[in-house]
Amino acid sequence: MATITDPQQAGELLRAIDGYRGHLITRSALKLAPLTFVRPGELRKAEWSEIDFDQAEWRIPAEKMKMKAIHIVPLSRQAIEILKEIEPLTGGRKYLFPSSRTGRRPMSNNTVLAALRRMGYSKDEMTGHGFRAMASTILHEQGWPSDVIERQLAHAERNSIKAAYNHAQHLPERRKMMQHWADYLDNLKEGTE
Repeated sequence: MATITDPQQAGELLRAIDGYRGHLITRSALKLAPLTFVRPGELRKAEWSEIDFDQAEWRIPAEKMKMKAIHIVPLSRQAIEILKEIEPLTGGRKYLFPSSRTGRRPMSNNTVLAALRRMGYSKDEMTGHGFRAMASTILHEQGWPSDVIERQLAHAERNSIKAAYNHAQHLPERRKMMQHWADYLDNLKEGTE
């Protein structure tokens, strides 16, 4: 999957997202993608019932996850702000990002990808899935523990023995990492990193 891992180019992408002139709901999905680095299908199918503002987390049910296990996404202050911005528009519906044609379905699987193309990013430069690789690469380079990053990406443990015995969620570390990541992205966007 094409991605951007150069911090300067990532800052340019984030500024392009902020300047996106398309639908507010699409822009909000584009802004939330790098902050949560969930899979594109998980993002577009996000439901308001999964969001816990008090705990600042998004609990994705097991049936929606590739590995069929519940996944907790700690929400940074910036992610909460995005959700609060769209809540008056879509909060009364099932999906955070409903289809523009009907609120009964989530946005199309091509919506984020099409928006990236309209912003001038080719399929060889960036994809919706690329936000995951961007986060993984940069966070690893910053020295965050691999177990914490991989758990946040909802990747399964490859070592079958370790997977059988280790059920650690690393939630406190993931909360710190996700807020650090959101602050880092803000700095990239402002050109201060």
